[in-house]
Amino acid sequence: MDSEAATDPAAAPSADAPAPEKKESWWETLRFFLFLFVGALILRSFVFAPFNIPSGSMLPNLMIGDHLFVAKWPYGISRYSLPFGMARFSGRLFERLPERGDIVVFRYPGNRDEDLVKRVIGLPGDTIEVRGGVVLLNGRALPRRRIADFEMPETPNSPCRFVGDDPAARRVAGPDGPVCHYPRYVESLPGGRSYEVLDQGYGPTDNYPPVTVPEGNLFVMGDNRDDSADSRVPVFENGVGMLPVENVLGPAEIAYWSTDGSSSWIKPWTWFTAARWRRIGHLYE
Repeated sequence: MDSEAATDPAAAPSADAPAPEKKESWWETLRFFLFLFVGALILRSFVFAPFNIPSGSMLPNLMIGDHLFVAKWPYGISRYSLPFGMARFSGRLFERLPERGDIVVFRYPGNRDEDLVKRVIGLPGDTIEVRGGVVLLNGRALPRRRIADFEMPETPNSPCRFVGDDPAARRVAGPDGPVCHYPRYVESLPGGRSYEVLDQGYGPTDNYPPVTVPEGNLFVMGDNRDDSADSRVPVFENGVGMLPVENVLGPAEIAYWSTDGSSSWIKPWTWFTAARWRRIGHLYE
């Protein structure tokens, strides 16, 4: 009887039977999320970081509602490059100075915990002066050429904002609503690098006495020259003043999203109608 049971094919385990499913342990799940967190931390600290434009100080090149990636490696790593205030060292590791004309994102050097974006105009040792809205670099005026007005449709996050005693900008009716018209110029740096700037008329920052940029600092300006609290405005007046190099996070690289502010979270279809599709993928030079 026992020998029959031992030789019964039905009683023997089948070679084709599936192996019992192995249950994932809590440690394997935890390890997966730990690796995911570390990978995101490395990416955020040393490769790219997201940034969104909060103001119109960099019009016409960056608009409110633009979302862009900031490259973290081109200028080296400082304590501001690392998230959550993880490090407390001074200076930069693998430091390389930005070039004149670079659009940089940086930690505000005052007592506000926020990131800002401006264009580098002066490097350490440069002398900067502004006369009647024209920038002088090391005693020579930066050439600028008048071009067609910058026309910006007025949207929920981008209202027409005019500054100065007698602004040349104006709000006009368009087929789809009001359009903000701003006088626009092409400004050129030594070496031929050019970019667009706005000049709305006479403003309090249109004249700035000559100053030499100290070692370890940068002179930065907004492209919307009459509506930018930049290095022409001291920190104690809520400007940037001379920007310490170690506060720079990196250069603006590419726009991955842009919205005019008309979307609503509870109306998913408006996420698409509010998108500024032509701005997505724009590279900043």
